[in-house]
Amino acid sequence: MLTEQQNSFLGLVRLVVILFLCVFVANGKALAQQSKDTANKINIEILSANFLDYVQTDSGAINKLIGNASMKQGEAFMYCDSAYFNLAKNTMEAFGNVRVVQPGSEAQSDYMRYVGNQKTGYLKGNVMLTDGRSHLWSEDLTYNTATKVGVYTQGGTLQDSTTTLSSNAGSYNTKTKDARFTGEVIVTDPQYNIVSDDMGYNTESKIVTFFAPSVVTSDSSVLTTSCGSYDTKNEIAHFKCRSSILNSEQYIEADTIDHNRKTGVGFAKGNVIALDTAQHTTLYCGRGDFNEKKKTMLASIKPVLKQVNNKDSLYIRADTFYSFPAGKKIDSSKQKATAKGKKKQKQVAVAEDTTSVNSKTPRSFIGFHHVLIFSDSMQGKCDSISYTQADSTMRLMYDPIVWSRKSQITGDTITMLLDSSKVRQIYVPNNAFMVSQSGPDKAQLYDQVQGKTMTGIFKDGQVDYMLVKPDAQTIYYGKDDNGAYIGVNEVTATRMRIYFKDEGLHKITYEQDVKSKLTPMDKADLLNMKLKRFRWLIDKRPTSIEQLFQ
Repeated sequence: MLTEQQNSFLGLVRLVVILFLCVFVANGKALAQQSKDTANKINIEILSANFLDYVQTDSGAINKLIGNASMKQGEAFMYCDSAYFNLAKNTMEAFGNVRVVQPGSEAQSDYMRYVGNQKTGYLKGNVMLTDGRSHLWSEDLTYNTATKVGVYTQGGTLQDSTTTLSSNAGSYNTKTKDARFTGEVIVTDPQYNIVSDDMGYNTESKIVTFFAPSVVTSDSSVLTTSCGSYDTKNEIAHFKCRSSILNSEQYIEADTIDHNRKTGVGFAKGNVIALDTAQHTTLYCGRGDFNEKKKTMLASIKPVLKQVNNKDSLYIRADTFYSFPAGKKIDSSKQKATAKGKKKQKQVAVAEDTTSVNSKTPRSFIGFHHVLIFSDSMQGKCDSISYTQADSTMRLMYDPIVWSRKSQITGDTITMLLDSSKVRQIYVPNNAFMVSQSGPDKAQLYDQVQGKTMTGIFKDGQVDYMLVKPDAQTIYYGKDDNGAYIGVNEVTATRMRIYFKDEGLHKITYEQDVKSKLTPMDKADLLNMKLKRFRWLIDKRPTSIEQLFQ
């Protein structure tokens, strides 16, 4: 058994051993770290000078190099008129005609403070950094000889063979050729100009990268974006956020835009707005594929076309819209669209690039499938539609329906001549039928007219009169002067003219082979008073602009 005194002595020995081991490990780590730092450290070597002086100071030994001084650290050679060199700290201050030369880069200034362990120099006064082809000028520059990156904070200008870029602050990597500019960035080039708050530029690939609101201006267009890239060599834009393109004839805005300025081809995606400033049309869609040179646009994903004239607006919706200059020749073999539920294919005419166009050239629009039309005075529905600004003619095809005030018109095809957004004339070439509700909804009484063809003349957006021929037929609910029903008129004739007043039928005149029958209201089979082509399709009528955008 150990005595209490012996146990205390052994405890003290153990404590001394533990403390010794801790100190030994700590010193070992410190020595290892010091060895590592020493291994990575590259001393600045003095190569030559006209005069060399040695001064001992509180901060260590200072070498004074006067006249044609030259130093070296790794592959970096440094030249100046005079220098102060701290051997212990591996630092240097250089004065007059300072040059830092490396393979592929050279920096010049009036003054430089250089930290050898960090391989970083702070250059000031008439600073120039070059990779042999591009030159950066500034009043201050922090330059790292290992990364070959120069950073300025007091304004600078980068220039290559054709392009000049200036900004409040920036950086340039002479190894990768990447530059970054912030604050009042201005780019000048013979082909374009750029104003930005934050952008990158590669002097080799000539690709500009945008990080903040920026405007690219050329002789034919203005590009606006906040993020994305622009290949200035190939003139290709890739904008990844809400951006726009404006030229003399068109404005396009979307969540993303890709555009090749050389070919004129591009596409826009996400909440697309395309304005034709010359023709006063606006196209809304989810995606738009456009050709700036051919002046064509293919709009998909819920496209809506808006035609504006003075205070009137006409809206047309379709599954797909194709727009092209109306003066171009037509090639019906280039595009086909199959009507839903129909076996028969219909060929839709598409413009060839065969004639020259300009901003004053009227445009044509073709809409495919599920077409809806809305204006204050007229609404419509069909499967496909074409509209030409040259003659303001709209053609509704495949199950067309047109509503004007209280009247509904159907036929195989309906052609409308517009005055601004209002119908001036309507023509149905085959299986023409018109119906108007007479009296309240619950009465279910309908004035009806049908014939092979129908021509309607409109006045102030309302039907003024119609000419129906041949094989004209009508069912008409006659009223007395007080507006009370007197009976049902059933008339057939070769021709008939229908006159309207207060949005309803006013009178009908009949020509050639007239046959008529008047049935008193109490004796008429009102529910079956229908012509062969009768269809009342009020539930399909668009009731608001918002409905077209749903």
